[in-house]
Amino acid sequence: MSFEEALAAASRDEGFKATVYAMNTLLIHKGIYTQEEFQALFAEWVEKELRRKASANQRSGVNLVSA
Repeated sequence: MSFEEALAAASRDEGFKATVYAMNTLLIHKGIYTQEEFQALFAEWVEKELRRKASANQRSGVNLVSA
């Protein structure tokens, strides 16, 4: 499949995911960073987002704790 065919076949969301996949794969293969470094930074970002969302929910009075 050519790039143009793939671009036409992919939804906007799939195109974004394919772009991220291709960029990360290339950067890992070129030795810019390792899979382990990528995974650590990914987990770091998710943890920060979860803390940010929890903080925003506390400020807005939303209680996400279930009984």
